[in-house]
Amino acid sequence: MTDMAVTLWGKIFKNPVWSASGCFGYGFEAADFFDPAVLGAVVTKGISQNPWPGNPPPRVYETPAGMLNSIGLQNVGLNAFLEEKLPALAALDTAVVVNFLGHREDEYYRLAEALGRAPGIDALEMNLSCPNVDAGGMVFGTSVDATFRLVKNAKALVGSRPLIAKLSPNVTDIAAFAQAAQDAGADAVSLVNTLLGMAVDVRTRRPVFKRVVGGLSGPAIKPVALRMVWQVAKAVDIPVIGMGGIASGEDAAAFLLAGASAVQVGSAGLRDPLALPRIIAQLEELCASQGVTRVTELTGALEEP
Repeated sequence: MTDMAVTLWGKIFKNPVWSASGCFGYGFEAADFFDPAVLGAVVTKGISQNPWPGNPPPRVYETPAGMLNSIGLQNVGLNAFLEEKLPALAALDTAVVVNFLGHREDEYYRLAEALGRAPGIDALEMNLSCPNVDAGGMVFGTSVDATFRLVKNAKALVGSRPLIAKLSPNVTDIAAFAQAAQDAGADAVSLVNTLLGMAVDVRTRRPVFKRVVGGLSGPAIKPVALRMVWQVAKAVDIPVIGMGGIASGEDAAAFLLAGASAVQVGSAGLRDPLALPRIIAQLEELCASQGVTRVTELTGALEEP
């Protein structure tokens, strides 16, 4: 048997496989398919200060080995989340990580303060990297100075709650952004969010999405995500949470070997609602077959030439 537990910030997570924000709703929707309590953590859909309707349809477009999305961060807003969603999350018997975002800096700070006081949250994930909105998100996440400033100010407001900075791959040197987040006080970084892409309808000669561009995810981005996780893990001392195209236990293991302490699974769960528990089981089986007694032995154990 392999010990699958991972300890971050003094808290024990059942295993290193978490849901990814935006692909798992508010956490409890998956209960029709499996018990979310099997996950190391549930990472919620991004929460904004006020309700956001998201982008107009179409919002999803299939690509070879992946998908483009232009959801636009649709969510119920802070008050409805605290009153209606968070109590249900507490009943899931697993760790809860709340993703939050803003159009403006002051929105990030109000959310950091409010969620930092809310009960039943184990960590906060600050979204600095969504490509599907016109303001905030990736606009902040592609500036090192803005990343440092937002993380520093938000960290001062969340109290003792761990703060994860979610980074964009749409930059030239992601390690510099990870270092800025660490210097600003982030307790971890998560990466990568979606890559900027687009699709064209050749019959209408128009972009598929109203915003023209969207976020590419799925197996197609795994090599890029894996490389960036490896680079960032070498550059920072705080935990790295990897994501991007993970669809199997072997994929998860690769990210751990590259330096991740935990992984998040997103698009795979949209294609196969049972992907997350399957990946956990596959990862455990892989560890057992290699004589790995603790899954944490994999983190950073890549043997480089």
